[in-house]
Amino acid sequence: VEVVDSGGGLVQAGGSLTLSCTASGLRFGDVTIGWFRQAPGKEREGFSCITQSGDLYYTHSVKGRFTISRDNAKSTVYLQMNNLKPEDTAIYHCAVDTWCSTDEPPLIRGYWGQGTQVTVSS
Repeated sequence: VEVVDSGGGLVQAGGSLTLSCTASGLRFGDVTIGWFRQAPGKEREGFSCITQSGDLYYTHSVKGRFTISRDNAKSTVYLQMNNLKPEDTAIYHCAVDTWCSTDEPPLIRGYWGQGTQVTVSS
């Protein structure tokens, strides 16, 4: 299984970025995908997730600003991030074949991408 996450960059506060997570070597439509981030000096946080049936999870700090979606035909999950804040600065990873629910964050398991840096300047 190969996972590639991409789309990070430097953006000003209030700006937007779209991250992508593409996987190969498995039945993409059958797995749950989670997004995690880790800021310097902080623990890794699972903040969004989409299940194989389309159920969504967002942690409180990103709800209303981030949108997760999937295109199974392209084996890709997208994370649209709007109204970015300096506290969103972190390395972002996707995890393929994790678990989550609408009420519980994704588990730290599955196949991981290499990570993409998101930096939000004030």
